[in-house]
Amino acid sequence: MNDLERLDKEYVLGSYARNYTNFVRGEGAKLYDESGREFIDFASGIGVSSLGHAHPKLSAAICDQASKLIHISNLQVIEPQARLAQRIVELSGYDMRCFFGNSGAEANEAAIKIARKYGETRFATKRYKVITLKHSFHGRTITTVKATGQKEMHKPDFSPYPAGFAYVDSIDAVYEAIDDETVAVMIELVQGEGGVQPFERAEVQDLAKFLRSRELLLIVDEVQTGVYRTGEFLASQLYGIEPDVITLAKGLGGGVPIGVAMTRLKEIFKPGDHGSTFGGNYLSTRAGLTVLEVLEREQENGALAERIERFSHYLERLAESMPERFTEAVGLGLMRGLRCRDAATQGAILEAAFAEGLIVLKAGRNTVRFLPPLTISSEEIDEGFKRFEKALATL
Repeated sequence: MNDLERLDKEYVLGSYARNYTNFVRGEGAKLYDESGREFIDFASGIGVSSLGHAHPKLSAAICDQASKLIHISNLQVIEPQARLAQRIVELSGYDMRCFFGNSGAEANEAAIKIARKYGETRFATKRYKVITLKHSFHGRTITTVKATGQKEMHKPDFSPYPAGFAYVDSIDAVYEAIDDETVAVMIELVQGEGGVQPFERAEVQDLAKFLRSRELLLIVDEVQTGVYRTGEFLASQLYGIEPDVITLAKGLGGGVPIGVAMTRLKEIFKPGDHGSTFGGNYLSTRAGLTVLEVLEREQENGALAERIERFSHYLERLAESMPERFTEAVGLGLMRGLRCRDAATQGAILEAAFAEGLIVLKAGRNTVRFLPPLTISSEEIDEGFKRFEKALATL
């Protein structure tokens, strides 16, 4: 056991199954440990480092902002926060306003509070229940854990949980689950932790229309799918829907913590209804503005689409050529996965890939998950899959 591992185990709560490789720097889609060994990063901090590591424009913006102002209270206006809200709304094409927090879980907490207040003020009798889907994941707070449609996440250790959530196996099952206390349906368009599983476009569109006709809310959790991860700014745009509430986080700050709940219910919150001490401060929103500037250009010039096509080609080829290991390639854009035959195969692949200098992730349904930086180069994609294939050859 080295000194860093000892310190971590002695002083940090053991909530993670750590890998004790000590990364000390990064560049693009590459990470380097303390011995100088290079890794290709197909995980980007679980979809957070959307511009890769040490992106010069983002680094310069963060340093410049830190030299001026990092934080003031939300009781004062924060210029980059207002400008980031404007860019998010403009890029979405929806008529909405934004609330800023620090994470996806906080964004989803805000979305649930929006739904609860809507259910209290819009109807003659209170509506408060939110329907979510099996395999969903919405966060680690007490409320967002309960919103998550995975029973194994609802450990008795942390009970009692807040009431007001119901779970269904499919979008088709949502309709029968709606009762007189239902106020909203909360879904991921591509279930990330649940196996990188996209829903069918038509069934999502039908659900959106039905909920709107009943004056019930559609909350779309885009914590992982948002900010160009699926090729469009929002997966909601790809699906051709107009949700009532959308949540963002992960890739928006390029590594700086940020979360957003955006909603068409523009007057739902009054002063004092909700807040966040750190949410939307100068540093995080300046980072968000820079990330959007870079990624908007990457989409407009076709570079993002080219990366998606190149990445997809490798995944489809692997799924077709190795049916003994993989059942299919799944996902959208650069939120992708290879569905393994079983959990043992999945675990062995993750371990072998790391040994070859490649970082990939696990997800539900025995899926090897890929979330590379959205700015990853062709050379980095090629080298990453070269290492992945070498890893598979060792099994």
